[in-house]
Amino acid sequence: MSTTPGHTMSKAGDLVRAFNHDTINTGDGWQYPPHAYDAIGSLAYLVRMLPQAIEQSMRPVQRTHGEGRVTVDGGGTPGHAVEHLRTALANAEAAAKLLGAALDHAHAAASPLGLNTRGLPGFDD
Repeated sequence: MSTTPGHTMSKAGDLVRAFNHDTINTGDGWQYPPHAYDAIGSLAYLVRMLPQAIEQSMRPVQRTHGEGRVTVDGGGTPGHAVEHLRTALANAEAAAKLLGAALDHAHAAASPLGLNTRGLPGFDD
């Protein structure tokens, strides 16, 4: 079954929402510093892919605009509207790069954190 890029992004958003729901409280599989380290690393991985996804989101608009087929609701100027979108996406791409760098830093900061298992049931002293 084929899917559209928009549908794929929607599924990615749903997975982040599920993560948010799953991590409201701590419990099995979500209670120790290494769990946070793993999650932050995965989040950094996801965010590092966003700049490319953001840039490529412009491609259908560029193609259609190049063919002279973009229209704007309310009678706006297609060239102006496309340039506005291009600028907004460039800003989003830059923000995603900064967020990726911040998460890489957080991942490194979480790296040395561990768990003192002395006295915990199920752990050997």
